Amino acid sequence: MTSLSTSTLAALEEMLQNTARSAPADFMPIYFSRGTLGEEIIGHLNPEFIPYLQEFINKASIPLISISNDRMTIHSGRPRELSNSLYQLADQMRLGGYIPGWRNEDFAWLDQNGHKYFRLERAAFRTFGFRSMATHINGYTKSGSIWLGRRSETKPTDPGKLDNIAAGGISADETPWVCARRELWEEAGVPPQIADQIEPVGRIHMRRPIPGRGFHDEQLYVYDLELPANFMPTNHDGEVSGFIEISLAEAAARILADEFTSDAAFVTADYILRCNK
Repeated sequence: MTSLSTSTLAALEEMLQNTARSAPADFMPIYFSRGTLGEEIIGHLNPEFIPYLQEFINKASIPLISISNDRMTIHSGRPRELSNSLYQLADQMRLGGYIPGWRNEDFAWLDQNGHKYFRLERAAFRTFGFRSMATHINGYTKSGSIWLGRRSETKPTDPGKLDNIAAGGISADETPWVCARRELWEEAGVPPQIADQIEPVGRIHMRRPIPGRGFHDEQLYVYDLELPANFMPTNHDGEVSGFIEISLAEAAARILADEFTSDAAFVTADYILRCNK
């Protein structure tokens, strides 16, 4: 395995220290009020979205949703009722052009104890800054190389950027393990008998504002997977334009050259640092 310079490793470590950024001061907090259980901030609104949203909510009352000059509040309710109210809100934001890339796929919002409180169109999670979940898999070989995918140019988010061999959002009815195995097959053609060998290695919490979009808040469930020397990835869902097999030193250089998606950069940097301990 090619050794990496001390300066390169230090740059990767410094990058990993900045995975979770605070929301900008001008973003409006979204509170979730759960009665006797108190309230917590579960999202943030880009200031560009606020006037449109205030006007809509003040004209058309939405159950369990309220907004003032300095905060939006989601009031506790049954999961189906809460989901219906948030969908009304998201549909209106979509009409206003504030939710691009609508996927007709739900994500779920879970609290720190793993309880599911509502589900909503996945594209709306960034608009409202809700915490979502995703899986990322480092596909490596015994010789020390790593496989990376290049995102399709038609992807609404990060087209053409380098990504892990497989990665994707965890839908409302999936576990991280199920999602990881599904993405391995859809994105890289990894058969079940190989995908079953994924090793869970941790989580990375991503938080950052997305210019013109919203606030990206996501828990990344990270897995490692050793791939056979003769394995060749094959994309099945049209979301990956191709694959490359490279050394960790080249992967590090490409990370620092900003060729990766933000999420995959952190996941790959974490893998490189673990391999160089």
